[in-house]
Order: sequence, then C-alpha cells, then structure tokens
Amino acid sequence: MVDESVLVFMGINILMAWSFYVIQLSGQFSFGNAGFMALGAYVSGIATVKLGLPLPLGIALALVVGAAVGGLVGFPALRLRGVYLSLATIGFGFLVEDLFVNLEYTGAQVGFYGLTGTTLATVGAAVIVVGALLLRLQQSRLARSLQAVREREVVAGTLGLNATYLKVLSFTTGATIASLAGALYGHYTYFISPELFGFFQSIWPVFYVALGGRDTVLGPVLGAVIVTLLPEEFQPLKEWRLLGFGLVVIALAAVRPEGLYTRHVQRRILSAAGGLLARVRATRQREPKMSGGSER
Repeated sequence: MVDESVLVFMGINILMAWSFYVIQLSGQFSFGNAGFMALGAYVSGIATVKLGLPLPLGIALALVVGAAVGGLVGFPALRLRGVYLSLATIGFGFLVEDLFVNLEYTGAQVGFYGLTGTTLATVGAAVIVVGALLLRLQQSRLARSLQAVREREVVAGTLGLNATYLKVLSFTTGATIASLAGALYGHYTYFISPELFGFFQSIWPVFYVALGGRDTVLGPVLGAVIVTLLPEEFQPLKEWRLLGFGLVVIALAAVRPEGLYTRHVQRRILSAAGGLLARVRATRQREPKMSGGSER
C-alpha cells in the first residue's frame, strides 16, 4: 500500500513535470523552475500564515505572482538560445534562493513555519484540472503553433505566427504551474526553507520529461510516477536502493531514449482501443434482441 504522503509528492512532481513540459513546447529549456516553485510556496505562505488569508486565496496569489514573474523573466530570455538560456534560468533560480536566504520576514535561513492545509484530495484536484487543460491544449491550434515555433521559428514567423508571444505564453504558463506546485508543497510540509528549492529541484522536472517523453501530456506524468515510486519499491535494499534505482532508470533510458510514452505509442494505443471498441459494438449488433416479455 502506497503511503498518502508519497501520493501527494507524486502529484506535486507531476505538476513540476508539466511546468517544464509546457515551456519546452515552444523550444525553450528552463532550469530555473525551482525558483518559481519557491515563489509559489513563499507567497502562499505569507498570505496564509502572515496575513491570515484562506488557502485558496493564498494559492491564487501565488499563481498571479508566478505568472507575472514568469512573464518578466521569459520576455528578456527570448534574446537567448540554447545553453545561454539555460544559464540565465539557472541564474534566476539562484537569485530567488538567495532572496529568501536573506529575507528575515520569512525566516531567512532558519526557514518558514506554519504552512498547512494541503491534502491528497487538493493535490489530486489540481492535477486533474491542469491535466485536463493540457490535454485540451494538446489537440488545439495553439499546440500546433507552439510546435511550429519550436521546430522552425523563422518559417513560423513567415506564416504569420507571433513567436515572441507564443514563447512568453509558454514560459509564463510553465512558471504558473510550478508556482502552484510550490504552494501545494509548502502547505503540506508545514515548513519550507530556501535550500529546499535549490538547483537540483529544477533538474528533476527535466528528468521526468526526458524519461517519460516530451511530446505528449501523459509522458511527463509517467516519468514523474516512475521516479517517485521506484525508490519506494527499492526500500528493502536499504543502502543499495539508490544504486538499484539508478540502474533501472539507466536501462529505461537506454531502451527508450526518446521517452517511454511518445506520440507513436499514443497513436498505437488509441488505434488498438478504437479497434477493440468497434469489435465490441459489432458483437452487440449481431446478438439477437431479447424480447421484453416472456412467452407462456
């Protein structure tokens, strides 16, 4: 039986995976999502603990701040490409961490206490809502526009697509999702401190997406679920559990370097499901209709 706390953290990890997934839809790579996660945790914490506001309002404020800062960071980052963009987002993550290390109002290095209110149902609802929106996005014209910008930005511009708007939109959306994850995380752990949102917290979402697959909404979910649950399955190995976990992840990456759940896999699954549904309908149509009454 999986512990409730594991499921809560798995939901938060799924949200963080989606935060990177949305950003990379437009061809950008952010290694600073932990900074947005920290903003969400601290802003919602200030709202609920310091100002006495209810948790839903605190989360709403965290989303607004995350979106605003995401737009401010995303717009100047448009001038950067490749490794330079990655370095800029890493710098943003360190900047946010250093801000809260020196901010006495939220406890500085000692940490911020008293954040409560997140439940498994709350995290589950957040995952369902965000997932439904992303699934809708995946089938929309906007998704195709983002893909066009990612694959051929110059050609997309000649087709009338506003690459600047699309990139800022995807970066802002990813920052908002990361802020949501941070708000839920902080109000579940009761205590937050700057080191909880360090550089490696930004690496994990990239890992989830790379392992699960970057072309579908469900790929990052699969990556986050595997990385969250596998260490729990290796608990009996004790000090060897991290080695076992690492070997399994390496094997998965070697077998499926493009990710475990790609568009090709999704098409095959949907095709098989459609064929099965068609056979079931055909079988039902061939069955003789039963009379409503009984003969005497």
